[in-house]
Amino acid sequence: MALRFDDDAPELNITPLVDIMLVLLAILMVTMPTIVYQEDVALPEGSKTKASVSQQKDLVVIVNEKREINIQNHKMSLDEFPDNIVLIASGYDKNMPIYIKADKNLKYDDVMFVLKTLKNVGFSKVALQTNG
Repeated sequence: MALRFDDDAPELNITPLVDIMLVLLAILMVTMPTIVYQEDVALPEGSKTKASVSQQKDLVVIVNEKREINIQNHKMSLDEFPDNIVLIASGYDKNMPIYIKADKNLKYDDVMFVLKTLKNVGFSKVALQTNG
């Protein structure tokens, strides 16, 4: 008995192809907004000339575990800090870097209070200093 293959005409089933293309299209539509998003970053600009080093040192705000704040020669409690920093800030440039050095036993809220107060006074470059 001989097999005859010429009776069956081959059919092209494109359903799996359409399913795969729709899944790829859905993946592309979901991931496209994250690819297009661009974050603008303000990078520091270097100078092309040799500038003299600033004579004014960076300001370091030290907060000890007793919640006392020491700014150079000024010593105050945490409650007195907002009023006193307004008076002290008038003698400093608002664009100079300020570093907060806090004791590790302080509450997070106390350190963030100092940071927020410095920002509210107008200092733009405030950072936390670590021992690392």
